[in-house]
Amino acid sequence: MFARSVSYLFLSVSITSFEPSINTLGSFLQNAPMVVVVMAFFIGWIGCWLPVAIVSALALNLQLGKPLQPEQKLPLLVSLYLLAPLILCAVNWLTNTSFSDYGLRVNISLLGSLVLGFVLGVLSLAVVFGGQFWLSWCSWQESQTKELQSILLPIFLVALFVGGIEELVFRGFLFTQLAQDYPVWVAAVISSLIFALLHLVWERRETTPQLPGLWLMGMVLVLARFVDRGNLGLAWGLHAGWVWAIASLDTAELITYTGKVPEWLTGKNKKPLAGAAGIVCLLLTGLILYFFSAYI
Repeated sequence: MFARSVSYLFLSVSITSFEPSINTLGSFLQNAPMVVVVMAFFIGWIGCWLPVAIVSALALNLQLGKPLQPEQKLPLLVSLYLLAPLILCAVNWLTNTSFSDYGLRVNISLLGSLVLGFVLGVLSLAVVFGGQFWLSWCSWQESQTKELQSILLPIFLVALFVGGIEELVFRGFLFTQLAQDYPVWVAAVISSLIFALLHLVWERRETTPQLPGLWLMGMVLVLARFVDRGNLGLAWGLHAGWVWAIASLDTAELITYTGKVPEWLTGKNKKPLAGAAGIVCLLLTGLILYFFSAYI
């Protein structure tokens, strides 16, 4: 009992001693330019993740200079993305904001927009790949379809998780903060550029050709948030649909490119966003969103 009382006393004294510093930090962030708030979030996010990343790298026996395998990348990605909502909670507490300010409002409307976005994302890819099949740019590996049964659900859950976190961070927090200090189009351009560049963390060689496509993807997802009246559901669904469809095709090795056309058409390193086909998919989706916005 005595030890427990001492522990409680120590904890209360510690909290009391840090309270003035926390209040000062909160007051500073509430009055600081939004760029400072954004920097504080990313510094806090990466700073908290680095120790976890180092331990994970040692446990996975990762070697510098060697590309990450999917089974090596996943633990690092999950640990990074699990921290994001926690750091955002801290920022929200210090700046007196909430997730709803970033477009994440948990209700039936969110679910409906999520489903709609997911279906649109998958269909847009189906149209683009269908065109490539018709033009004989790629072929379907029927023998690999049996692999789908075991991977569709796990990849769906990962896509939903990744899409949700990235939309909360980039189209939610980052875009909302920047839009308070800059015109909306500038905030969209900057947030999409940061979204694209941060993908270089995982794989520079394969990601570099995808940077224009990733930037355009970010812009389309910003448009999706506008179409959804400031909510993230539609953008989240689109993002998850694209990730799920592409990851399922890649994992099951369902598509083989015939080599009849240059890589810049189908996508360098077999990455759709690094080619004209992926850009067409994004532009098609953006066009659908634009015309859809005219009727809401």
